[in-house]
Amino acid sequence: MKVQRILYWITTIGICAIMLYSAQMYFRNTEMVEGFFKALNHPTYVVIPLAILKICAILMLLWRGIPWLTEWAYAGIFFDVVLATAAHYKADHDITLTLVALVLLLASYFFGKEVRPMYR
Repeated sequence: MKVQRILYWITTIGICAIMLYSAQMYFRNTEMVEGFFKALNHPTYVVIPLAILKICAILMLLWRGIPWLTEWAYAGIFFDVVLATAAHYKADHDITLTLVALVLLLASYFFGKEVRPMYR
């Protein structure tokens, strides 16, 4: 159980760090990120709301106070990472970090079910 707890926290902190890095890029380099969105024919008005939602998802992963919101946070990050992988692939960028994020997210989710069950 101790190994699972350590792996859970490593993967959870890892995915939170990646999402936090992404969100700060959206806030600090909004014009650059909007340019990437435009190049991929994505709407640019979602950049700041997406950054805010990433921060909210991080908070829910760490707090886990409301089970259904935690599940939605995991789902939201999952879709964000999968779509980011597709966007990076389409733009001929390196997809390594997005694949690492996907592995970390899935490991955090499944280890979290054992280590920090939401339904008691």
